[in-house]
Amino acid sequence: MKQILILGAQGQLGMELQSIFRDAGRVIPYGRAKCDLSDLQSIRATIREARPDVILNAAAYTAVDRAESEPELAMRINGEAPGTLAEEARKINALLVHYSTDYVFDGLKTKPYVEDDPVRPLNVYGATKLAGERNIQQTGGRSLIFRTSWVFSPHGQNFLRTMLRFGQDRDQLRVVNDQKGAPTSAREVAAATRRVIESTAEHKPECATGIYHMTCAGETTWFGFAQAIFAKMHAEKPWASLTGIPSSEYAAPATRPANSVLSNERLKADFDVELPSWETALDGAVQTLSIQNSRAL
Repeated sequence: MKQILILGAQGQLGMELQSIFRDAGRVIPYGRAKCDLSDLQSIRATIREARPDVILNAAAYTAVDRAESEPELAMRINGEAPGTLAEEARKINALLVHYSTDYVFDGLKTKPYVEDDPVRPLNVYGATKLAGERNIQQTGGRSLIFRTSWVFSPHGQNFLRTMLRFGQDRDQLRVVNDQKGAPTSAREVAAATRRVIESTAEHKPECATGIYHMTCAGETTWFGFAQAIFAKMHAEKPWASLTGIPSSEYAAPATRPANSVLSNERLKADFDVELPSWETALDGAVQTLSIQNSRAL
């Protein structure tokens, strides 16, 4: 990996990718100002100028509820842009790594989803991410698509940081308790991405393309995740009281799948890569937050 282009470099996953890949080659971190995924010409110009060996696309339209009222913009960023990236990557024989979502499934299955299960998104966000997957694969270039779920990090906007903010500002919090999934650390996704790419380059060139699930091990609900966050974090005053509620009591424009648990068996079989449990990954994020807080004092 001589030239590594990271798109969405200022997001929670992009920041972790910069850290994990910093000694893997020349890292080119681009945020929206340098490469706007809503502008397909901007994408083409970026790839042709940078001519990377590897493209890590951590950029996406991730506002799940807002996507219901902005479907065209969400589709341009999540659906059309990945296809353009794949076209440009194929021209220079670059490897495109793209991140997708558990929301391509309808959540009706009772067991963890495998990569070949039928897809049926319940919301605009999931539909646009599925379109991105298909557009990438239709180009026929080298690509790895990693579906992940419930991504959290000490940085950016995510459930962990939202709970920490609301947990100290409010007396009570109502959190959905009938949607299950695997909270997944952005840092673990970044680390696993590097291991997969290195494994592909050295030992498994035949696995240089395809869709893989990449989540932390285990499962919980949003309510269970919130409980774990409060239990692991220290605070000067008690956290807000948590109450579990059904999805029907949480008014949101976008419908979420009841089951977002993904099977990672293919990732393990093809690359011998496994992510730790979500609880272990949460410990790591909490430790980072604690260090950040101590430095701020």
